[in-house]
Amino acid sequence: MSLVNYATREITCKIVYYGPGRSGKTTNLHHIYEQVPEDRKGKMVSLATQTDRTLFFDFLPLDLGMISGFTTRLQLYTVPGQVYYQTTRKLVLQGADGLVFVADSQARQLGENIESMQDLHANLSEQGVDVRTLPLVIQYNKRDLPADMTLRVPELEDALNFRGIPSYSADAVHGAGVFETLRGISEIVLRKLSAPAMAGSK
Repeated sequence: MSLVNYATREITCKIVYYGPGRSGKTTNLHHIYEQVPEDRKGKMVSLATQTDRTLFFDFLPLDLGMISGFTTRLQLYTVPGQVYYQTTRKLVLQGADGLVFVADSQARQLGENIESMQDLHANLSEQGVDVRTLPLVIQYNKRDLPADMTLRVPELEDALNFRGIPSYSADAVHGAGVFETLRGISEIVLRKLSAPAMAGSK
């Protein structure tokens, strides 16, 4: 649920990076954080658990435009991938305006990708959220790995993208596809937010 600050004329949107453990969610956030100028970002906060962690920070992208005179601040979160952090994942998902599902392109991780996608749908359903109405994109990460270790994108699409939502190839370690993915989800979130505003202005 986006937050509106009338004092600063900002709308804050929460975007959550979801996916199996070690798929590259944290790497995405670190790359974005490193590239955003100091004066446009908040502090990176890490809530560490024994084997995984939740990260979040917020920043003000200057190229997303305005909604009814308000600038847009993005709040990016990752969730721990391991199954036994179910409670943490549910908490982080609450109030999300958009989701990036980070899939691991390695062939041996296909089962974990599918399980994590099912877990995402189950958690949203439990919170009363219709996943078909929530902005969602998929990132196929680790495309830099050798072809004999990874599945081709059409194979990943067949297994994970049954709704035909936007998807992006990425190599988060080197930054390829990271900002394309972020821009893709941001634009969908903003379109959804500006629809009521546009309707109200008619």
